[in-house]
Amino acid sequence: MAIFSVSGLLTFVKPKTSFLEGLPRVSFSFGTHKEEPRDYVYETQKAAPTLPLKHRLPPRSWDSHMHVVEPQRYPIAADAVYQPPSHTLKDAMAFESSIGVENIVLVQPSIYGTDNSCLLEALKKMGPSRGRGIVVINPETVEPSTLAVWHTLGVRGVRVNLKSVGIVMNEHELEETLLRHAEIVRPLGWIIQLWVPLHMLPMLERIVPRLGVKICIDHFGGPELSSITWKDDVDLSFDPYSLPGFSSLVSLLRAGKTYVKISAPYRLSKDKQMRDIQAIALELLRVAPRRVIYASDWPHTRFDGMNIRPFTESCLRWCSSQPGLAERVFRLNTEELLC
Repeated sequence: MAIFSVSGLLTFVKPKTSFLEGLPRVSFSFGTHKEEPRDYVYETQKAAPTLPLKHRLPPRSWDSHMHVVEPQRYPIAADAVYQPPSHTLKDAMAFESSIGVENIVLVQPSIYGTDNSCLLEALKKMGPSRGRGIVVINPETVEPSTLAVWHTLGVRGVRVNLKSVGIVMNEHELEETLLRHAEIVRPLGWIIQLWVPLHMLPMLERIVPRLGVKICIDHFGGPELSSITWKDDVDLSFDPYSLPGFSSLVSLLRAGKTYVKISAPYRLSKDKQMRDIQAIALELLRVAPRRVIYASDWPHTRFDGMNIRPFTESCLRWCSSQPGLAERVFRLNTEELLC
């Protein structure tokens, strides 16, 4: 059994909220959200615990990656690669309440491009004490005064999303893109959030030291696992270091400026027993317990109807080997990164 070393807890400094005084607060008691019908079932799970999931997550837990989309009120971009149904803030809060999450990080989905209106309205309703936002910007046109207003609302980072829209960059192009974003967000103390393939991380390992900002990488670092063949009746081991780019991910995490989300396993793996995902998660928690954060990826765009509760249960189980590790993965690491 791996032993995780988790050091002292962080102090959470509550941001100022004077800009939003008087705005409505979102309640987490919207009633019962319709149960998501499709389970991403992991057959390696132990017997179901007695207490419901919502009572076992650490207090003040964060969902560090989720989306709100309202195509009727906020039309999606003309070049959007998919068209999701509506998933409102009310829907989101009902879901989060059902799993015991109190705080959320709203992430700009690719379908809205650089129009962050839907996300910003949701942040206004929530207030910055319980919500954070990651926006998408055009670094050539965004105004510092606009960023300052967004910061007051709870925005704490910008997203560079290559994978959702199939953008391919060489190392020079990636470096120039990230340097432009870093110059803009550095004065605000914001992060850059990345959704890139894992095989690009050796390039990122060389670029990050020049940025001067923290980085957060989505969805286990973006490994390509769909081509792996699994047999349900054979307990095969999986070595995450066999994945191109995984060693660079570990090096980035150990260097201290990079975080990674354990999230969206259904976007990565075809193994219902989750042997590949579990091996990756356990190694990330072993080498960098202070740099791993949980996220649901709700509403699972392009995977509508996914039930993420079994995955959340697995995350809790992976954290059970060391006291305090669940609190770090579900709360403290996100607060250190974004608060």
